[in-house]
Amino acid sequence: MITTGNPVISIYTEMTPNPETMKFVANKLLYPGKSIDFAEESLATPSPLAKELFGFPFVKSVFIASNFVTLTKTAETEDWQDVIPAIKQFLKEYLENGGVVVNEEELAQMQPVGGNTVHADDDDIVKRVKELLENYVKPAVEMDGGAIQFKSYENGVVNLMLQGSCSGCPSSMITLKAGIEGMMKRMIPEVKEVVAEAE
Repeated sequence: MITTGNPVISIYTEMTPNPETMKFVANKLLYPGKSIDFAEESLATPSPLAKELFGFPFVKSVFIASNFVTLTKTAETEDWQDVIPAIKQFLKEYLENGGVVVNEEELAQMQPVGGNTVHADDDDIVKRVKELLENYVKPAVEMDGGAIQFKSYENGVVNLMLQGSCSGCPSSMITLKAGIEGMMKRMIPEVKEVVAEAE
């Protein structure tokens, strides 16, 4: 069998509920089981891929997850169709050439803001909230090119962080209030309200 180096990468796009974002899906795992959001170029240091993507003048933010990248465009960029071919070609070549997606060592030096990982010192309610986010919410919002991360819990109020296509999406607040808040109140009676902030 003859191997010809790196596998051929194919990239396809998916619309998200947020008209300002587009999901670029690869036939390769980019960041298995994790996600990371770069709301602006200055934060993209741990991701050579995100830094390169910010080189496109119409890219406002970059969200990287398991096998996709969600890009948010600047308001001045009229139509996704004008810029999709350039992004697809760039991603295909970058991944085929073995480009680094996220540098874990650099990432470890940055202070994480929150996340859904359960820690030993989390209290019982926080553990249940994080498990619910990880098991029920994550798969659904990843399909739409986004993520919702735990930020804090205090006096019955869960504070979440919206990332990727969820950030700034008109329908994300409905999802948050009707879907996530309703489910949390049912499954974790101590939760009285769910609030969110975009990064």
